[in-house]
Amino acid sequence: MLIGINPVISPELLDALFRMGHGDELVLGDAFFPGDSCNSRVIRADGIKIPALLEGILALINLDYAVPHPVVMMQAIPGDTLDPQVETSYRSVIDRRWPGTPGTERIERFAFYERTKKAYAVVMTGETVKYGNILLKKGVIPH
Repeated sequence: MLIGINPVISPELLDALFRMGHGDELVLGDAFFPGDSCNSRVIRADGIKIPALLEGILALINLDYAVPHPVVMMQAIPGDTLDPQVETSYRSVIDRRWPGTPGTERIERFAFYERTKKAYAVVMTGETVKYGNILLKKGVIPH
């Protein structure tokens, strides 16, 4: 246990956050996300919900302020609906930690998977909400 490091941040996740460069992307996948099929670097965070992970992660890194959308989520497939509370719960953490972060971009499911293949890592969480996956683009430390 490290002082000042949220206990939801495992040693493996801390190492990944440290090694990521600005512009690298981190996917927080829900419990049903095909993480191992989409990326070779998978970090397990079983049982931990995404808002709790966002609290820990965003205390250690900032989001990329040089791009239009440093936060990306999956859009609903045709005929399905989103629960707006999911994004609201994520944005409450994001906006508290990094006020002024641009709105969340929504992209098609398979486009999200393709983006995940290029991400630095995937964190497999215990999140069980529908369309609970989120992608974060790491920024540089603001001056």
